[in-house]
Amino acid sequence: MNSERIVLYKNQGSGQRRIQIKLNGSNHEVTGPISVARLILSLDLDARKVAVERNLEIVSRSVYEQTMIEEGDRLEIVQFIGGG
Repeated sequence: MNSERIVLYKNQGSGQRRIQIKLNGSNHEVTGPISVARLILSLDLDARKVAVERNLEIVSRSVYEQTMIEEGDRLEIVQFIGGG
């Protein structure tokens, strides 16, 4: 099983815990609580150029900050790439 870790916080302070998620088909562990917006930032992606699906539902860009990732969530993040 391929497992990767996304580290956002160095300190495991009050209220923080490790959360197992599936991101683009791979298992990941993140430190939460974490919003979709924070996850996108941690991946060095531009929120204006991605689409996010969480548990088979599209997440509107307007609610990235308020949408919290939970244990077991399945996320797909697709990055738009221009070309010509």
